[in-house]
Amino acid sequence: MKKPRLTLIKNPNFSGSDALDLKQLTAVADHYRNAWLSDPRRSDPTRTIFAVNPDIDAPTLLAHASQNLASLKSVSADFIAQLDGPQRSKAWAIQRLIVFAELLVNQARENIGSPGSKNEPVHH
Repeated sequence: MKKPRLTLIKNPNFSGSDALDLKQLTAVADHYRNAWLSDPRRSDPTRTIFAVNPDIDAPTLLAHASQNLASLKSVSADFIAQLDGPQRSKAWAIQRLIVFAELLVNQARENIGSPGSKNEPVHH
C-alpha cells in the first residue's frame, strides 16, 4: 500500500493576506498551553477521569491488571484473525506487548507472594 502524498494546489481565490503565519500560530498555541499547564486550579484530566482507590493493596491491583491483560490478549487474538498484511503485523506487535506486560504483572504478583514477602499471593 502506497503512502499518501500531500500536494499543495494554489487556490486562485486565496490571497496572500489570508495566509496563516505559522510562527504566530505556534506562539499563540504555546502561550495557551503554558497558561493551562501553569494554572494550579486546573486538574490533569488524565488523573480525574479515571482513578484507582489508593487504599487497594498491591496484590489486588496486580490481580486485576493480570485479568485485564488476559482479556485484552484474547480480544486482540480475535482481532488479529480478521486482519491481513501490514495491519496484521502491527496487531501482532501490539499483542506481543500485551503478553510482555502480562508476564511482568504476573512476575510482580509472584514476587509479592514470595516467602520473603509479607503479602500473601492472590488466587483467582
